[in-house]
Formats: sequence, C-alpha cells, structure tokens
Amino acid sequence: MIASATTRHAGLDFGTTNSVAALADGAGGARLMPLDGVEVFRSALCFWRDEDVAGGLAVEAGGAAIREYLEFPGDSRFLQSFKSVAASASFERALIFARAFRFEEMGRLFLDKLASHAGGAMNGLERIVVGRPVHYAGSRPDPALARTRYDTMFAGFAGEVHYVYEPLAAAFGHAAGLDRPATLLVADFGGGTSDFSVVRVLEPDAPQRCVPLGHAGVGLAGDRFDQRIVEQVVLPLLGKGGLYRSFDKELEIPATWFNDFSDWSKLALMRNRRTLDELARLQRVAVDPAAIGRMIALIEHELGFPLYDAVTRVKRELSTAETAPFRFSGAGVEIAAEVTRAAFEGWIAPDIARMADAVDRALADAGVVPDAIDRVFLTGGTSLVPAVRRIFTDRFGADRIATGGELTSIAHGLALIAATDDPGAWAVREG
Repeated sequence: MIASATTRHAGLDFGTTNSVAALADGAGGARLMPLDGVEVFRSALCFWRDEDVAGGLAVEAGGAAIREYLEFPGDSRFLQSFKSVAASASFERALIFARAFRFEEMGRLFLDKLASHAGGAMNGLERIVVGRPVHYAGSRPDPALARTRYDTMFAGFAGEVHYVYEPLAAAFGHAAGLDRPATLLVADFGGGTSDFSVVRVLEPDAPQRCVPLGHAGVGLAGDRFDQRIVEQVVLPLLGKGGLYRSFDKELEIPATWFNDFSDWSKLALMRNRRTLDELARLQRVAVDPAAIGRMIALIEHELGFPLYDAVTRVKRELSTAETAPFRFSGAGVEIAAEVTRAAFEGWIAPDIARMADAVDRALADAGVVPDAIDRVFLTGGTSLVPAVRRIFTDRFGADRIATGGELTSIAHGLALIAATDDPGAWAVREG
C-alpha cells in the first residue's frame, strides 16, 4: 500500500562522499530533492571563525562548504568522508578550532544544513527512511555504536526514522521497473563501504513485491582506492619509506603519519598544534627533512580538498582510459605523474579480492548460486571502475548486468519504502 499524496515521507541516502534525498510523491513514485540547486549533495562540512555567529564558529555543508573553503582555505577547516568514523569506537571527538565535536554533532550540523538547502522540502516530515551500509567502514566497526550515534543525529528530524540497508533500497527501487519475477543481486559501491543484497522480486501486484534473501558487505570502497593512489603517487614525496635518526641508529619513519594523511576523514584533523609540533620534531631528525617539510606544508595550508580533487580525477579518467595524468600543485609542492590502469589495478587488487569475497558471502547468505541470479544491478560511483565491474561480468556475464542512477538510485528506493504502510518491515534490527 502507498500513502496518500498529502503525506510527507522521504528517503535519505547519507553517503560517505555524497548525500541524496528524495520525497515520495504519494502516487507510487518519488522525486529527488534539489539541494542547493543540485540533486547530489557533497557530504562535507566547512568551519570558520565568525564573531557574528553564536559560539563564534560558522559552518556550511555540501557545495556551499566547498565554495567557502575555496575562498578562504587558510582560515577554514574542511571535513569530508566524516561518515567513515560512525562505527569507530576509537573516534571520540574531532578538534576544530579548539572546539571538540562528536560524530553525532557533526552529523546533525550536516543534516540541518542539508535541510536548509532543500528550500523547505524537508520541513515537517512525518517519516524518513535513512540508508545504512550492510558493513560499516573501519577495521573493527561497531554497528550498535553507529546506531546510537545515528539515533542522536536524527532525533526530532522527522516523526518516524527507519534505517534500511542501502543495497536493499536500491533493489526496491529497481524492482519498480521490472515486469516479471526475478532474483536480483544489488551491489552498492560508495565512498566508504561496498554492500550486497540478494532479493527475490515477485509479481508486480504481489502484496510484498520484494523479499530479501541475504546480505553481505565490506568496509572499503572508493575512499580506499583513493588511499592506494595517495600511497603510491603522493606519499613517497612526503617521506613514506624514509628514515629518521635516533641516537646512532637510522629507523623507518612510523607509518601512522602516512596512514592518517591518506585517509580523507583524518587528513583535515591533522591540522592541530600537537600534530604539527610532532611533525616538526620528526623533520629535525629525518634523513630527508625536505620530504617531511612538504607534508607539513600541505597540512598547514589545508590542501586536502585539492589533493582529493586530483586523486578522484585520475581515478575517474582511468575508468575510460588506459593511462591518466596526475597533477597537483600547492604550497610549493609539485606532483606530476602518469598513472596507468594496469598499475592502478595492481594497487587495488587486495581490495577487489575482498569485495569479490563479500559477493560470494551474500550469495551464500541467500542460499543461491550465481546461475540463480537473473539480474545484477550495480550502483554507486565506484561501480564504474572496470576492475570492480569484472567481479560481476566474470561471475554472471555481461548480459545480466544492469546499471543506472549510480548516485541516486538508493535515495529513490528509500523514498519508495518510506511510502509503504509498514517501512519498519524493511528496517535493520540491530543485534
């Protein structure tokens, strides 16, 4: 059953890289909400000092956050991929201009700004269905902790809040376009996670059109691919693999600095006095102090966003070309390199293997074999990477692969679920 056109039901795909919102139209469909004039809203925050704002700290989100950063990069703090720490027990607070923010506080700031850019379309919602990954990002994610943080983040945002697996939402939306029963595998590749759901689609007039059969996921996706590029192309110029002197010995510089630098959710947070002082001490004893100096310069000048832009550009170009140029310039650091698709695929091979293993686990959880899958629906920006697509063409054949709405299909499906009489039937039950 579908709610009437007078109801206010919405779906929100709160993603690691991008967020998308859709509003149920009350007639069995849904429409995407323009957010700051666009359908895809960057999951980013920018903070800056402003004495005219309560608390002295102003904030923006999405494209407005990017614009603010680009105008005043040295006087702002630009955070992206902060959703990556939602399930991390080791993350407690982010220190921004000497003020500590918990995840749920950053999340609520983001939500409020997103709603303000929706032009009133998200005001007075009776129900919102929010996507969540099957498997959260991080080495030891805690789903119960993430749920607690999400509940705090969304408290009061709508009359009802439900959480649905992101690939299941994409399956629900994709099923609306099918005219016959089918067993569907949906693969959702985002910025932080790769998730898979197997769904049985019944007859178009069946009371329950979709029946979930199994799920699996892995806490890596597009951001991990970005890390591989940074590790191989950027970090060797910043001291990775280098040595420092300790008494009469030369020791390898600890990897922690480089791991944090290559993680978009942590890079901006390195711009604090303690970290910069520690790097300055490291620079004094480094065998190659200039390399550490380059890292310090990139952090001090808040150049995470242009570095991200250079990395994602080369990754995107490698989806259609065999080679792509990597170009970055800032704070006196110049990087120019040619990256081949073959090299890139070698760097991400361990990650592709983990994704492929998660696909197999989803099939096993559903109790089906590859031949039983009638259609594979790929969604999410990382699904455009050729090595990712080969996971599915090798198992299922190119003729069973369907694509479309890579950045919007989940929000569309979430809104359709929100319009059902019982969205709780699709919701994730923790524990």
